[in-house]
Amino acid sequence: MPRAAREKSSTGIYHVMLRGINHQIIFEDDEDYQKYLQTLKTYQEKSGYIIYAWCLMGNHLHLLVKEETEDLGIAFRRIGASYVYWYNWKYGRRGHLFQDRFKSEAVEDDSYFLTVIRYIHQNPLKAGIVKDITDYRWSSYGEYIGKPWICDTDFALNMFSTDRTKAVKLFKEFNLAENEDRCLDYDQAVRVNDTEAADFIKSISGVGSPTEVQGFDKGKRNEIIKACKEKGLSFRQIERLTGVSFGVIRSV
Repeated sequence: MPRAAREKSSTGIYHVMLRGINHQIIFEDDEDYQKYLQTLKTYQEKSGYIIYAWCLMGNHLHLLVKEETEDLGIAFRRIGASYVYWYNWKYGRRGHLFQDRFKSEAVEDDSYFLTVIRYIHQNPLKAGIVKDITDYRWSSYGEYIGKPWICDTDFALNMFSTDRTKAVKLFKEFNLAENEDRCLDYDQAVRVNDTEAADFIKSISGVGSPTEVQGFDKGKRNEIIKACKEKGLSFRQIERLTGVSFGVIRSV
């Protein structure tokens, strides 16, 4: 069945999402987050798109972006190919990393534009990763209250006030406000914390402690690791709880 055409935005602005294939973790450590952001920056200069907001999560990402000189489909193929080549080299893996093409929705008015920004910035909060969006390092919220890097922050801030200090204050209040915003998303489970992860490992392996998994025969150990990945546990989390080496986990 052919893919449905992307809904075109009259403003050229889209809320874009990408996630790892089969919920694969796409950002394991700080270097991975930094590499993807640098890749966005590099192709921003080549493809001409404008970024208004971003948030990188463990196995997916959100962007609010405006299409300019190059079709976003082409731009994201370039970005994806570059990052996946580097990621596969780093982790000694092969094949696809992202699930299909990016998912998007058109953003047609100022009100929804601001709603999407807040939704993106509150993603880590609603996923239970942080209790305050100011504590999450990998979103553009810091660019709005600090120094811009890859974001055009003026466009959104000017919707609040032409006075920069007042605009930032109002922007903070808006982004921190409780809400029932509903925007484009995947059916995304909350990231499993270590206590839940340990209980899951014990329940599927029949052990009293997750560290006992490292003593299993290779076949049984690998089946447990695969189940952990499917559950949404990160490579580092599995390593930390079971004692199985990172290299073994990523090769399974």
